[in-house]
Amino acid sequence: MARPPGPGPTIHRARTDAHCVLHTHTKAGCAVAAQRGGLLPVNQMSMEFHNRVGYHDYEGVALNLDEQERLVADLGGHPALILRNHGLLTVGDSAKQAFLRMYYLEKACEIQVTAQAGGTPLIIPSDEVAEYTAQQLTGEGGASSDFEDHDAYDLARGALLRLVERIAPDYKD
Repeated sequence: MARPPGPGPTIHRARTDAHCVLHTHTKAGCAVAAQRGGLLPVNQMSMEFHNRVGYHDYEGVALNLDEQERLVADLGGHPALILRNHGLLTVGDSAKQAFLRMYYLEKACEIQVTAQAGGTPLIIPSDEVAEYTAQQLTGEGGASSDFEDHDAYDLARGALLRLVERIAPDYKD
């Protein structure tokens, strides 16, 4: 029996700007995906995604073609999707952009889970502050942004490549 195409090809067909789709199952990403409140604006990195991340409820392994269409609808025009009880997904017009988005989304999840582990109530900025910060970080309203700054992609990629070469020099093998 042939397996139906996964959500990646479905997203590529639905979003002409989605030249790259990344999906992860990291510990922090799955932890946030399992939280009713999802990604909270508890740090600057998470505010980058304020009102710019979709949510898709868990329905099992995403092989059902009907679910794939719902997944695309839940992603909408957002750069990121949190798959409830599953993981994270980002899209970009290049691999660099999708990767940088995933990197920031993962870091935001790590910070949130770490802050929650402190056991005290979190400080949540107002919606107005979170939205203003998101506009600053996404380049909306004419501001520059790491999302759109191609030099930032190259700098981040270079830094991360140097890091992986230092800590896992055999990664190419």
